[in-house]
Amino acid sequence: MRELTKKAPAKLNLTLDILRRREDGYHEMKMVMQTISLCDTVSVWVDTGSGKTIVRTDNAALPDGPENIAYKAAAAFYAATGMENTGTEILVEKHIPFCAGMAGGSADGAAVLHALRELTGIALPDRRLEEIGGTFGSDVPFCVRGGTALAEGRGEVLTTLPSMPACWIAVCKPDFDLPTPALFHRVQVDKICRRPDTEKMTVALSNGNLSAVAAELGDVFEEFLLPEERIKIDGIKKTMLNCGALNAAMTGSGPTVFGLFDRESKAQQAVEVLRAVYSQTFLAQPI
Repeated sequence: MRELTKKAPAKLNLTLDILRRREDGYHEMKMVMQTISLCDTVSVWVDTGSGKTIVRTDNAALPDGPENIAYKAAAAFYAATGMENTGTEILVEKHIPFCAGMAGGSADGAAVLHALRELTGIALPDRRLEEIGGTFGSDVPFCVRGGTALAEGRGEVLTTLPSMPACWIAVCKPDFDLPTPALFHRVQVDKICRRPDTEKMTVALSNGNLSAVAAELGDVFEEFLLPEERIKIDGIKKTMLNCGALNAAMTGSGPTVFGLFDRESKAQQAVEVLRAVYSQTFLAQPI
């Protein structure tokens, strides 16, 4: 029996635009995505002798069977490689909030793929690992790659971008969930009024200009929030800005809000103020 532990970083959307609804039922996306230092921890054991995949988590609210994305990752890996599963056990220790727009589940799946590649010794290139990830989750290919990237298509068409400038990030999930399918159902693409400028964001990243990156943050999902959701999200943004954030925005399908700061002390102040109201508040950096 062999074991490996991997970090599974959360992602943020610096920009998120929905271009159209596709014939396959998915939406055509255009996003700039970034991994951050807030991580789950995923441990994988192989050759356990059980002949099956077993998933355990430290959160009772999450599924531990075939519905868990870590389980799907193992199944997809063995199917794609033709390897026999002689027994795989996976333990997921959650730190990333779920139903939060931060790809926590996708990050766990990506970590399983990385771990299984290393444990089995199969020489799969990164691109092939991303392709396997795309079979069970739109955000998984980005989570396999990490860093800073332009994501198109369903999110699986990736272009690596210059790294995000060093900064501090306050991350706050309010006390309600916004499941991605439910929010997509609200989207009316022809009624989107304020689209982020992905090209300007790319230029800002190329120039290493944090203020310009902050100025271009944008997520079209914010236009489809219900009034009670908007009140809480706008309140979190206001707190971050009052503490000195260069800008703040929702990430993914929300409801998590993040703010970019040029000084750790300002970001830490925002975290402390928000954590008094919302327990799932964190200090992070881009990685």
